[in-house]
Amino acid sequence: MEKTPKTPDGWKKRLTPEEYRILREKGTERPFTGEYCHTKSPGTYVCAGCGNELFSSETKYDSGSGWPSFWRPLSAESVATEEDDKYGMHRTEVLCRTCGGHLGHVFDDGPQPTGQRYCMNSVALKLVPEEKTRSGDE
Repeated sequence: MEKTPKTPDGWKKRLTPEEYRILREKGTERPFTGEYCHTKSPGTYVCAGCGNELFSSETKYDSGSGWPSFWRPLSAESVATEEDDKYGMHRTEVLCRTCGGHLGHVFDDGPQPTGQRYCMNSVALKLVPEEKTRSGDE
């Protein structure tokens, strides 16, 4: 991917208006509307803003929340978190560690082995499909 923008104008040139609203203005997509809400395809989910690898499809599950949910990030270096007390709620916001884009929130009501639910906005993600080798190819 090209160099990560540093200014709002740079981000606006790179992102769609909806990606900008979610990633840069900390917006949220409506539940059950996102492209990856029900996706079960194998691959790696990367940040729509910068391409940083965030989540494996192997940790994705149907939480019933209306947003793509994962029980852990790809690595501890993939995401950052910070406290979010907006809208009269106390939550933990999840950010892309590389570009600082808003991805969603993490909650302590997920499945084992972590007990966490990384509830992400589809718009903040891009799925890079797992490459399949054809039988006989090596």
